[in-house]
Amino acid sequence: MRKYIFNGPMIGVILGGWSTLQATRNRPRDWRLALVWLGWALSAVAAIDAVVEDARARKIKA
Repeated sequence: MRKYIFNGPMIGVILGGWSTLQATRNRPRDWRLALVWLGWALSAVAAIDAVVEDARARKIKA
């Protein structure tokens, strides 16, 4: 679990999620807000994939 929380991309996703949440509270509900959430979700998937690939690469080297 530690490898996910303290990884650079995951910290970026967490901070991005915070700003997305703030945007949700302050913006009107329209299609642009849905695109903001979609962008954040895609970023989260990419960050998780990067962490998993990094862990696999380290496991192969060891």
